[in-house]
Amino acid sequence: METVPARARVYVACVAALAVIGMLRLPHVRSPWWVITLLAVLYAVCERIVRRRFGGTFHPVLLAGAFLLPAPAAAFVPVPGALLSPAERPRVLRRIWRAAQSSLAVWATARVHWWLGGGDAVVHSDFPYALVPVAAAVPVFCLVLGALDGGLRALGVGVPPAPWGQRGTALARRAWHALLPRSLAPIAVHGLAGLMMAVLWRGPHGPVAALLVLLPMGVSWWVFAQYHRERAAHQATIRALVQAVDIKDGYTRGHSERVGQASVLIARELGLDDDRVEMLRFAGILHDVGKLGVPTRLLRKDGPLTPEERRVIELHPEYGHEMVRGISFLGEARAAILHHHERLDGTGYPYGLAGGQIPECARVVAVADAFDAMTSTRTYSRARPVPAALRELERCAGAQFDPRMVAALARALGRHGWHPAVTADEPRYPVAPADPVADPRGAHR
Repeated sequence: METVPARARVYVACVAALAVIGMLRLPHVRSPWWVITLLAVLYAVCERIVRRRFGGTFHPVLLAGAFLLPAPAAAFVPVPGALLSPAERPRVLRRIWRAAQSSLAVWATARVHWWLGGGDAVVHSDFPYALVPVAAAVPVFCLVLGALDGGLRALGVGVPPAPWGQRGTALARRAWHALLPRSLAPIAVHGLAGLMMAVLWRGPHGPVAALLVLLPMGVSWWVFAQYHRERAAHQATIRALVQAVDIKDGYTRGHSERVGQASVLIARELGLDDDRVEMLRFAGILHDVGKLGVPTRLLRKDGPLTPEERRVIELHPEYGHEMVRGISFLGEARAAILHHHERLDGTGYPYGLAGGQIPECARVVAVADAFDAMTSTRTYSRARPVPAALRELERCAGAQFDPRMVAALARALGRHGWHPAVTADEPRYPVAPADPVADPRGAHR
């Protein structure tokens, strides 16, 4: 929101106005003000701690308010905390947005919960029926948050100005699809914690017992934050290695990221689980990290390679494997880095593995690597069209490449397309067409 378009400011103002309308009946609700105030203060404290230390937001108190209070009172609970929480510039607009978005989401959640009789179920600790209103209310909470976020992104917040129909709706759709799957599971856990708080609050021991729920939630949040910090460190390590390769071999800048993307397309088409898809993305991105051990003059040589120079370049998978063998989070990606130049017929390198001896991850990266090499412009070859590259892969399937991986890439490209960036300037002199599959500098550089 550094530079916020006027239409986005109007959108935030409209959402804030709707949130105020939702709280208009607050003076007439029968809930004790001390309960509303205590929940608001509790949320403000938790929100400040979570945002400062972990980055994110803390939903259990909000959802407990939605299960305990009428909708207008529940909608008030997030407002003080959101208005006082840490924020980047423009601070006022960000805080108003958080307050309005959370207020509307909690208001809708409380309405659905009370319509389904959740209030009475909480008061009487009526299990398992008390879970039914919660199961309906928590997705509503996610849907409202996702819809409001998607609307804001559709108006161009944080992206260059563009016509509504081109960039805005695409961003809204992307935000909608990205937010809901990722947020539903953690918010469902927060919803159960909120239900526990609400039931204990209405029990004989009152708010003191309800506050005990926050202790395990705080511990779980800390563990979750540590996981994300570790993941961010992993990403930083990978970025540093890739940047080092790109600096050394400028003609293939961007190649590593595109091989990672193509590897992901193949992995998803094969139906691999999310963890393996992520590992294959790492493998694709880092497959050429061993080039850090290859003399720069060989990587940038314009003429043909001598047999000795070819043998030096063919050492890069082993160099790469040595570089990453101590990075435990890479898992099977290390095998892909070592074996992505093996061939099904056993004539590849470094070990001449054949057929099923080659790890599956390496067979995926081999196809992704060759495909990007053929569809990118280098100093020694011009980019081929995607259909021509696929035909070449199909021609070499069975001897060099796994036919299953080639077919998976073809199906994925048929659905999603491919728009590779040019990785080097167009050559200023004629170049003889090279075969990126046969030439080590084509599929291997």
